Amino acid sequence: MKDFRDLKVWDKAHQLTLDVYKATSKFPREELYGLTSQMRRCSASIGANIAEGCGKRGNNEFHRFLQIASGSASELDYHFLLARDLLFLPQADYVRMDNQLSALRRMLTSLLQKVDHDRLTSNAQANGLAATAVPE
Repeated sequence: MKDFRDLKVWDKAHQLTLDVYKATSKFPREELYGLTSQMRRCSASIGANIAEGCGKRGNNEFHRFLQIASGSASELDYHFLLARDLLFLPQADYVRMDNQLSALRRMLTSLLQKVDHDRLTSNAQANGLAATAVPE
């Protein structure tokens, strides 16, 4: 079990979520249950899934939750475009948050690759140990 607060990727996700909440507070009131809610939910989902994955035992579960976080980041990427094109999100805010999201997605991809490598290495070692433990 890992402490999610120790992960830079979680911290970036948390900061982005705070920015999304701030930006969406200026959206039209009629979007409260539409785009505002969607953007807030998927941004919070990134950090929440990283945190939940850290609370699971083993890299297989952690990997799965990182994949879910990555999917939420892709969803947020689209919502940023939509909010900008609807003129709810000023261009400067769009560029800033899109850059934050791009950096976060790179970090998530890198962590996913590391966890995947660790999983494969661990599985190979376990299979190698099991093979040597079986009498011929």
